[in-house]
Amino acid sequence: MKVIYKLGSDISTDHIYPGRYMATVLPSETPKFAFDDMQDLNQLLNNGDKSEPRILVADNNFGTGSSREQAVSTLVGHNVIIIAKNFARIFFQNSINLGLRTITCPDIDAEVGDEIELRDNQVINITKNKVFDTIPIPPARMAIVEAGGLIAYTRKLLLN
Repeated sequence: MKVIYKLGSDISTDHIYPGRYMATVLPSETPKFAFDDMQDLNQLLNNGDKSEPRILVADNNFGTGSSREQAVSTLVGHNVIIIAKNFARIFFQNSINLGLRTITCPDIDAEVGDEIELRDNQVINITKNKVFDTIPIPPARMAIVEAGGLIAYTRKLLLN
């Protein structure tokens, strides 16, 4: 997988999903507004190949701000994995609930175009030949993410 964009610190839910679109809540409609105020990233997400996961790398406090779930659902719709040094608490919980793959990697060092491999509790930057440890998500929470979110996880439990 490749890093398609690198973000700094304190990327807020308003950066991810601008408040002016809050009336649009359907997960099928929200992705087109992801990072709408950052036109280069918005176009990259909307015009890119979504068949394979793509990597966004960020520094500290990704997802700060409000509790808006659309900031997460808009990213789920783009098949991205977010690797950040750390995440805002509410955004992180919303990510689990909606099945967005987030990886906390305090020492991540990656640039746009770098080839990334994910293994167990490590991020491997193949381009830079560096390995970084991650802070693993507890198994119960990871099961929710892998099921596609809390609703899908609950449905799976009820059907079994």
